[in-house]
Amino acid sequence: MIDHRFTELVKKYDVPVPRYTSYPAVPFWDADHFSTTYWIDAVERSFAESNSDKGISLYVHLPFCESLCTYCACNTRITRNHTVEHRYIEALRREWQLYKNIFGSVPTIREIHLGGGTPTFFSALNLERLINIILEDAVIHEDHEFSFEGHPNNTTFEHIKTLYHLGFRRVSYGVQDLDEKVQKTINRFQPFSQLKDVTEQSRSIGYKSINFDLIYGLPFQTTSTVSNTMRKVLGLKPDRVSFYSYAHVPWMKPGQRGYENADLPTNAEKRKLYETGRVLLKAHGYEDVGMDHFSLSTDKLLKASLSGTLHRNFMGYTTMPTDLLIGLGASAISDAKYAYAQNRKTVEAYSNDVVNDRLAVFKGHTMTKKDMLIRRCILDVACVGNIYSKSLEQFRDDAVMTSLYKMQEEGILTANIDGFQVTELGRAFVRNICAVFDERMNSEKKEESKQLFSQSI
Repeated sequence: MIDHRFTELVKKYDVPVPRYTSYPAVPFWDADHFSTTYWIDAVERSFAESNSDKGISLYVHLPFCESLCTYCACNTRITRNHTVEHRYIEALRREWQLYKNIFGSVPTIREIHLGGGTPTFFSALNLERLINIILEDAVIHEDHEFSFEGHPNNTTFEHIKTLYHLGFRRVSYGVQDLDEKVQKTINRFQPFSQLKDVTEQSRSIGYKSINFDLIYGLPFQTTSTVSNTMRKVLGLKPDRVSFYSYAHVPWMKPGQRGYENADLPTNAEKRKLYETGRVLLKAHGYEDVGMDHFSLSTDKLLKASLSGTLHRNFMGYTTMPTDLLIGLGASAISDAKYAYAQNRKTVEAYSNDVVNDRLAVFKGHTMTKKDMLIRRCILDVACVGNIYSKSLEQFRDDAVMTSLYKMQEEGILTANIDGFQVTELGRAFVRNICAVFDERMNSEKKEESKQLFSQSI
C-alpha cells in the first residue's frame, strides 16, 4: 500500500539523475583538461598501489547482437555476420597487450565481466580463446569472480560449460519482461521455457550466483503483467534480481521511437509497477541492496552490503572492491581511481586505434580532490546506505546539509551518532540522496541533465 506521504515524495523526487556508476557522471567529465598521458599516469599509479593486494578488474565489452531490442540504451552493433568475432578478439588482444605494457609487471586478475551487447553472440570456442588470451601471463587472485551476461535465447550448454571450466561462477540473464505484447513491442522475444532451461543448466553445472535483469516502465506493462513476470521468474529462484527503471531517451537511442509516449506508463503508474515487483521480491525472501538490486541472504551481494565491502563501478554493484578497472572493447569505460577514460564508440574507430598500437581512449576525466571526496560520499550512500559525519566535516557545504536535513524531516534519512542512514522509505530515493552531493550536476549543467539521464524513480 502506497501512502500519501510516499506519493508526494515521488512527485518531488522523480527527476532525471545519474545511476552513479561513477562520479562525475560521464556527461560531466572535464574532457578539455584530459589527455592520454594523464590516463596512462593514472593507470600506472593505481596498478602499482593495488595490483599485489586487491588485484584488478576487467570489463570486456562485446557489442554484437543479432537483432535490436528497442528498449536498449547500450552501445551495440547489430549483425548476423559471425566472422566479426575473430577480428574483434584480435583487437581486444592488441588492446590488452597495450595495457600490460603500461603495467610493467604481471597483472593479478580479480574480476572479469563479459558485457554487451550480447556476449553469447560469440561462440563458446571464441569466448574460450578470448579468456585464455586475457589470462595468459597473468595471475588469478585467490578471491576472484568471473561473470558473464547471457541472452536466454542463444546461451547454449556449450557456452555455460566452457565458461565454467574457465573459472566463471556467476551469470546474469537478460529477462526484462515475459509478457508477449511487451516483448513484441520491444523486439525481445524469449519464451519462459528457454529461461528455465538455461537457469537449470547453469545450476546443474555449478554456477554459484544467477542474476535476472528485469525492467519496469516498458511500453504496455501493467501491474498485472509485471506480477505475472515476477511470479514466473521467482519460481526459478535466482540468487539476485536487478529491477531497473526503463530509461526512455529516444533522442539518444532512435530504436526507442518505435512506440509512443502514450504506450508508456505514467510516472504514477510506473511507481506502482515497481512496488508490485518489490512486494513480491520481499515476500520471496529477497532483500534490497543499494539501488535497483535485490538479493537472497545466501548470495555474496547481500553479504557484501552487510559487511560494508560492497562496491559500485561501471559494471554496477560488485563484491570485488578493486581500485583499477580496465575496460576493453569499443565504448568500454575504465576507472583508475585517479581518472576515468572511455574508448572510441564504433567498432571501426576502436579497432583502428589498437591495431596501430594506440590506446583507443577518446575522452576522460582526471579526478580532483573534491571529486574524490564526493565520490566517497556517493559510494557510501549507494553501497551501505550511510552518510558519515567525518565525510560531511570535510565537505562543509551548507546547501548539502540543508538538503540532508530536509530529507531527514521527510523520513528518507535518519540521524545517528555516525551521521545519517537511509531509511526503509528512503531506499526508493537512493539516487536522489546521491545527487545531493553531485556538485557538477547541480552547477550550471542542471538544465542540461534533463536530456541526459533517466527519471530517478
